[in-house]
Amino acid sequence: MSAPAKKTAAKAEKTIAAKKPAAAKKTAAPTRTAAKKATARPESHTALVRRARKINRELAEVYPYAHPELDFENPFQLLVATVMSAQTTDLRVNQTTPALFAKYPTPEDLAAANPEEVEELIRPTGFFRAKTRSIMGLAKALGEEFGGEVPGRLEDLVKLPGVGRKTAFVVLGNAFGRPGITVDTHFGRLVRRWKWTDETDPDKVEAAVGALFPKSEWTQLSHNVIFHGRRICHARKPACGACPIAPLCPAYGEGETDPQKAEKLLKYEKGGFPGQRLRPPQSYLDAGGLPAPPLAGRES
Repeated sequence: MSAPAKKTAAKAEKTIAAKKPAAAKKTAAPTRTAAKKATARPESHTALVRRARKINRELAEVYPYAHPELDFENPFQLLVATVMSAQTTDLRVNQTTPALFAKYPTPEDLAAANPEEVEELIRPTGFFRAKTRSIMGLAKALGEEFGGEVPGRLEDLVKLPGVGRKTAFVVLGNAFGRPGITVDTHFGRLVRRWKWTDETDPDKVEAAVGALFPKSEWTQLSHNVIFHGRRICHARKPACGACPIAPLCPAYGEGETDPQKAEKLLKYEKGGFPGQRLRPPQSYLDAGGLPAPPLAGRES
């Protein structure tokens, strides 16, 4: 990392720490015994709801700038980018879509494209042949069935090629302001660690977690949880010793509990590294977040 980037990240960490003394104290992390004490007896539904909502409030303080990490300027771009994000990172998608949307800015343009040219443009995201079929197919369907516009109803979105409930809720929540829970791999992993549900089927996870929160909070809840999963509560090495919700987590101790060692596991702005978006919201930049680098050899 360059010296200016390190300086910016260090300054951001100091600013965040200064603003959140309570969160800083929590990252001192309780003992494993203390963390598991709360789960020694079966948790009532009322207690679960309270704990779940407190976790979300804590995450909202830690990530006040949590947002969708796919770059987009309109519902069509978000829909295509979300389909492309399967089996890859939002970072890789964001590095790839600028060239795609520059060449094919509308559904009509993409539907009429040469498939081989589209495949070459989106190759870095992996599974590029299947994704090309999906995005060209949905572009054609948008033109033929919806007048070239992305529909704002769940039942219409899930009929499009490559679009399931998860993708539909991303679009509805972030392009149309309609509440929905996005159950991606991060979301599912964390809500099971937190014992909000034991379900593994995304639809059942969605229903179980949705019952714990007001509908109006669903979209932002998704952002908060996914942000935490990408930055601190990783799949293989969760940074337990740097986690602001450690006292509320039944899975505390599964990861590194030493605060200094845990801090080295932090990703994106928490660790001083570039984030996932090329063009992130100003609030994210103000908090010390760094924009992602463009794909090598291509303009952003």
